[in-house]
Amino acid sequence: MIFDIASERFLNHLEIERNFSGESLRAYRNDLLQFRVFLEKRGQLDLSTVDHLCLRAYLAETAAKPLADGKTYERRSIARKLASVRSLFRYLHKRGELKENPAKLLRTPKVNRDLPSFLDEGQVGALLDGPDASWSGLRDRAILEMLYGTGLRVSELVKLDMLDLELGRGTLRAHGKGRKVRMLPLLPSAMQCLNAWFAVRTKPPRAAQGIDPATRAVFINQRGTRLTDRSVRRLVEHYVEKAAITCHVSPHTLRHTFATHLLNHGADLRDVQELLGHASLATTQVYTHVTTARMLDVYEKAHPDAKNPKAA
Repeated sequence: MIFDIASERFLNHLEIERNFSGESLRAYRNDLLQFRVFLEKRGQLDLSTVDHLCLRAYLAETAAKPLADGKTYERRSIARKLASVRSLFRYLHKRGELKENPAKLLRTPKVNRDLPSFLDEGQVGALLDGPDASWSGLRDRAILEMLYGTGLRVSELVKLDMLDLELGRGTLRAHGKGRKVRMLPLLPSAMQCLNAWFAVRTKPPRAAQGIDPATRAVFINQRGTRLTDRSVRRLVEHYVEKAAITCHVSPHTLRHTFATHLLNHGADLRDVQELLGHASLATTQVYTHVTTARMLDVYEKAHPDAKNPKAA
């Protein structure tokens, strides 16, 4: 199986069958192109010639490769590149293209998992108060309310169509990873902001003829076309700066904030897993570390013995 053919089949599988986002596909493609360069130097573009030792050599070369600043890849980057290669071989083996999976026994470098960053409730309030009553402001307030109030991924938010919303029932359908659909509740504040947005949505400022009646997107730009991931990231950055929030905040930070605030207020971990659309509870459990870290911080600041430890 020649590498170029195999990698294109694999990437098409990720895009069509597993519904990977454009950003994820670009990351996989870049990782596989780097692996291709390694194989080409060794004259092993036929993947049936690749064995466990070859993959270990690739892992060693990647770990030692100097970057532009003279540093080397962090363990997290190496682990991701290795995961891309491992996924390719698992795909080929599962479909009978390869008799053996040479990546099966390959060990992934241990990575210290960073705790997700989140905003406190005061920062969220300042962020939500940022948009004004203009056409864009009404849209942006609805977007911020949805990101914080539902925990949607930014890719899920921009995919929302009008038919995905059931305001009468206070719910929406989120189209997540792997074409999985989940139902999410809408807070009254989010529904109020959506209704205010829908009152002006059909009159985008830069669309002379108004919105195309066939446009199904919930969130559109000033020309009347569907908003992109990048546009949402930019508008979040704008309101973060306006709210004088100094830490880095992205749309995904609001997803982290949604989950952390739910757990802080007593939500069950499995309920949060369902709301976030995580396939594994282990993925959601990282937020318990966040809430535990917060609890210890509050304890150390508030408890008198923590402030003034007594001598034993």
